[in-house]
Amino acid sequence: MFRNHVLICGGTGCTSGDSPKIRELFEKKIKEAGLENDVKVIMTGCFGLCACGPVVVVYPEGSFYSQIKPENVDEIVNEHIIKGRIVSHLLYKDPEIKAQETVTSLNETNFYKKQSRVVLRNCGVIDPENIDEYIAYDGYQALYKVLTEYDPQQVIDIIKQSGLRGRGGAGFPTGLKWQFAKNAVGDIKYVCCNADEGDPGAFMDRSVLEGDPHTVIEAMAIAAYAIGSKQGYVYVRAEYPIAVNRLSIAINQAKEYGLLGNNIFGTDFSFDLEIRLGSGAFVCGEETALMTSIEGNRGEPRPRPPFPANKGLFGKPTILNNVETYANIPQIILKGPEWFASIGTEKSKGTKVFALGGKITNTGLVEIPMGTTLRTIVEEIGGGIPGGKKFKAAQTGGPSGGCIPAEHLDIPIDYENLIAIGSMMGSGGLIVMDEDNCMVDIAKFFLEFTQDESCGKCTPCRIGTKRLLEYLEKIIEGRATLKDIDDMEKLCYYIKDNALCGLGQTAPNPVLSTLRYFRDEYIAHVTQKKCPAGVCKSLLTYKITDACKGCTLCARQCPVGAISGKVKEKHVIDTDKCTKCGVCMSVCKFKAVIKE
Repeated sequence: MFRNHVLICGGTGCTSGDSPKIRELFEKKIKEAGLENDVKVIMTGCFGLCACGPVVVVYPEGSFYSQIKPENVDEIVNEHIIKGRIVSHLLYKDPEIKAQETVTSLNETNFYKKQSRVVLRNCGVIDPENIDEYIAYDGYQALYKVLTEYDPQQVIDIIKQSGLRGRGGAGFPTGLKWQFAKNAVGDIKYVCCNADEGDPGAFMDRSVLEGDPHTVIEAMAIAAYAIGSKQGYVYVRAEYPIAVNRLSIAINQAKEYGLLGNNIFGTDFSFDLEIRLGSGAFVCGEETALMTSIEGNRGEPRPRPPFPANKGLFGKPTILNNVETYANIPQIILKGPEWFASIGTEKSKGTKVFALGGKITNTGLVEIPMGTTLRTIVEEIGGGIPGGKKFKAAQTGGPSGGCIPAEHLDIPIDYENLIAIGSMMGSGGLIVMDEDNCMVDIAKFFLEFTQDESCGKCTPCRIGTKRLLEYLEKIIEGRATLKDIDDMEKLCYYIKDNALCGLGQTAPNPVLSTLRYFRDEYIAHVTQKKCPAGVCKSLLTYKITDACKGCTLCARQCPVGAISGKVKEKHVIDTDKCTKCGVCMSVCKFKAVIKE
């Protein structure tokens, strides 16, 4: 029995912040103090509050230390571990809590209070490379229950009753998908997991694989039993080395324990699992393209029907769910479908994990009940917009989604509501934007991504997205007309109606949603040749105001010599020479440089 447990975040973000070195130092210092039998150091998955990493939590007190550096380890060991005195100045400081400078545990923070961790229940809690810790938290009990108490149809009925919908896109009912595959004729069937997660700014699935890989293995085995499959594949991008490594360790451990392989739990059910690495193609998030890639071919989508439930991987009946969808399954089996259905809204049950990023104080991973408002996520969990800036919009669903403006801040987030306002749930990226963001530029950013990621198989996507991008470039450069805006909008609907797969069909969404809510910005770019947010370089002019003191700093820093003036006299910018780099504005101590 250990008197202290030191949990260190081993997610990708904290790993990049030296958390492996921090772990080594903790182990070294604890051993030097002769406490290796009293204190256990554990590298966990992501805690969620990525903005404050690297994170270290010391139990039994639950002291939440944030932004820890290797040089802080000595003090925590000497003061907290040895002397039992919490190191207050290293504790997380919650900006929303005015009455106290620090908080002593995770659950006291506003970031965690509004969350309900179902999918992320073990992330930041267990050692993802130790199967015994997963088992200690009810791991593989759901699989045992399924194999010994239910027949395949009963399992599918439980998933149907829970109301679980796919967490990777449009939210297709998971139980219904499993039912189709079970009913399909075929002696060989496959279970696949989409861990590709190609949306910019999204890292939900990666974090689950890094922090709780066994939950996905257990869920896939349950799915295999339900549809009559003996083989599964996890398709994960090679750009996720930590996730791939921990998943590999977990699969090997499950095989050693007899939880994968032949005659699992002494029954006649057998199931094996393999990893397939993807090269990071966004189009491989589409189910038929993903299966084509697993088969060893170039990842391109196939026309549907036939749907994968009837003819999928290697031409056999196949189900495909993403990591987050699977992570719900063991808890639904153990706690019952009624428990899961009691969370969320009438048509959107359970919780949803979001990767919260952009212009927000608390960037990180959040899990909230369906129906939670966007305002709650941004202002309470996210801690609001830094620098006193105003909320402008939030992008959900990545390149396939749309922008939610401030007028919809109080909308409950679920599948139907997001679609109604021109966005979508997608896999769960949530990018917050403030008044300094140009919405035309945002649309261009996502179009550049989807155009680059288009597989090129169908003309509407291959050529259509390129034409859309050209329209946006004309608008941003001040070369467009109002007719161009109308033509661009028509092209959006043509692409949506004619593209082969979901990538092409949803590619116009960022353009359509910004046109719907921020058309005035498009018009300003065209008619006034101005970017209201001051972002688009071609439409900017830098000017020095009467606040200039003549310190000459801007002139000395200008890389092209576009600024002239005498000492202690107002300077001027030669607009013909100016490259609009913004250096003058950033170095001016008197805020005398403005952009128009």
